[in-house]
Amino acid sequence: MRKKDSKRLESIRTAHESIREGSSTRMEDYLEVISELVELKGYATTLDISRYLNVSAPSVTKMLQRLDDGGYLEYEKYRGINLTQKGNQIAGTIRQKHGILLEFFEILGIGSDTANRDAEGLEHHINPKTIKQLRKFITFLKSNPKIIDNFKNI
Repeated sequence: MRKKDSKRLESIRTAHESIREGSSTRMEDYLEVISELVELKGYATTLDISRYLNVSAPSVTKMLQRLDDGGYLEYEKYRGINLTQKGNQIAGTIRQKHGILLEFFEILGIGSDTANRDAEGLEHHINPKTIKQLRKFITFLKSNPKIIDNFKNI
């Protein structure tokens, strides 16, 4: 095997080791949707969450109980769902990542539907250091609009 191949295999292995479990990503999706619903409507219901995530109501109930047990939200069956400080912090971080990714994709000229789908997938897996650098890069680009114009004219 060539050295280049082994480096690539090593990077794949490392990436897979660092990717969080799917359930963690799913939990973040729930927290993000709950946060958005509360901001939009003032409350979130099991039915709303079920509709937005396209999952069954019993699945939502099960996840809400897990999130409650983890200290991410306060959940009482048939009553309101409120995020705790811990839940709000994670939801806020995910929303911030999503916004930064969308802003970057907009600069690249990617359509909003594609940009939203891509941001939704990446926001759960991108390293905080990468997001920080991406934010700095976006700020740099916006302070130098000629660079953006030159890019768009390629």
